[in-house]
Amino acid sequence: MIAPAVDWLARWAHYTPRRLVLRDHASGQEWTYAEAEQRAQALAAYLRDEHGLSKGDRIAVYAHNSPEHIFLFFACVKLGTVLVPLNFRLVPRELDVPLADAEPRLFVYAEDLSGQVGRLSAVPADAHRLPLAQLAPFLDGRTTGAFTPAQPRNLDDLVMLLYTAGTTGRPKGAMINHRMLLWNSINTSLRLDLTSGDHTQSYAPFFHTGGWHVLFTPFLHSGASHTLLPRFDADLILELMQSERTTLLFGVPTMLQMMADSPRFAAADLSSVRYAIVGGAPMPRPLIDVWHRKGVFIRQGYGLTEVGPNCFSLHQDDAVRKRGSIGFPNFYVEARVVGEDGRDCDTDEVGELCLRSEVVTPGYWRRPAETAAAVTDGWFHTGDMVRRDGEGFYFVVDRKKNMFISGGENVYPAEVEEVLVRHPAVREAAVVGVPDAKWGEVGKAYVVLEDGRQTTAEEILAHCRAYLAAYKVPKQVEFITQLPRNEAGKIDRRALGTDSEPQQKGS
Repeated sequence: MIAPAVDWLARWAHYTPRRLVLRDHASGQEWTYAEAEQRAQALAAYLRDEHGLSKGDRIAVYAHNSPEHIFLFFACVKLGTVLVPLNFRLVPRELDVPLADAEPRLFVYAEDLSGQVGRLSAVPADAHRLPLAQLAPFLDGRTTGAFTPAQPRNLDDLVMLLYTAGTTGRPKGAMINHRMLLWNSINTSLRLDLTSGDHTQSYAPFFHTGGWHVLFTPFLHSGASHTLLPRFDADLILELMQSERTTLLFGVPTMLQMMADSPRFAAADLSSVRYAIVGGAPMPRPLIDVWHRKGVFIRQGYGLTEVGPNCFSLHQDDAVRKRGSIGFPNFYVEARVVGEDGRDCDTDEVGELCLRSEVVTPGYWRRPAETAAAVTDGWFHTGDMVRRDGEGFYFVVDRKKNMFISGGENVYPAEVEEVLVRHPAVREAAVVGVPDAKWGEVGKAYVVLEDGRQTTAEEILAHCRAYLAAYKVPKQVEFITQLPRNEAGKIDRRALGTDSEPQQKGS
């Protein structure tokens, strides 16, 4: 019997059993689709028979990226259970929030994190605890078993809970169902021209939507393959891109900057790479030029955990001409730009981006009020402020929550930051609103300089005054050695002023 349509691994094991699906760089293990299907069936049978798991039960995983993580996902698809990847970078007190919310029946943990496990207080008392290492016999084929689903699978079944980063407020579990996976994969395949011959490296953390759904699940849907890495390593990725003939690369601008700065970059043969998919933040023009000169074209994109996440894509032909744009909505995504009064905004008018699609989450786990606030009439309110130009290209202006009001005027930090990085001495910059007795709030700029370059706060402010209205120009400048970032590679604005390393201040 051919597996249900939600079980893509089983389908490809039937169609192309000898094709590679996964290679684990750390251990050197690799699995064809047929081998992975056999291992996943045995694991699903074990979870059902030994741990009593059934459809709808949650499996929390507290571990760094590992092949066991992926095989638990494969088993969840077969069982109908729900994977809950936990952020291993959080302290136990922070992890107690998603654990209490998800109430997992099984808690799987890596031995290198066992010291933290003892400090977790919200693992349910009746939950089974399973060290990750005990799954090894299933991955190498020492333990076998067949599995047939006892209950039918459908597109509305949940397969994953992904908890939002929670940099502001209490983390929420975005419910990910098979319908989202299917339509995200269709959108991705149509815009990126995926084929079963594609190969890439996977290193984004599995507690983040980028680790699963930017390329991994679309590649699985297409019958393609991955090499799994435990973490981002610029030198190693460049080496593997050459030796494994990588066809697509995914990363945030910071990652691509680190790769471009690697001493291996100049000599690396990247001729197999069709393009790099970049998200999380706009990619600076000089960095785009570096990769284009290398023959790797940049596909800027946009997405979020609750929608897709592959929602927009900018074709590589427009990477320079429309620098900073996220392009157009993907094939099966509808978009609106909405003003505060609920009307659709005019061309180049800033408003909130709202999205409607089959890739919109059914909601937040056990949060009906927050679900209702986020989704109205099928439209998901992203919290991102955007504009659409006369050609229909979309540009993210900033997060709605990052905006501050100075003297009654809205200031979007991303707009100011884009001007700051045009200064030849500035490598990176971030702007936050700080209290001001006269204006209510004013901008404070945190600036990272290029190696070996020097400038002053007054020169930075003079540069801003040449390009920005007076109310947008920061009133303070602080030079720091690096910007704090969260696990998604985005600037952690809450940490600015606390975790930064000041070198010089000016106003």
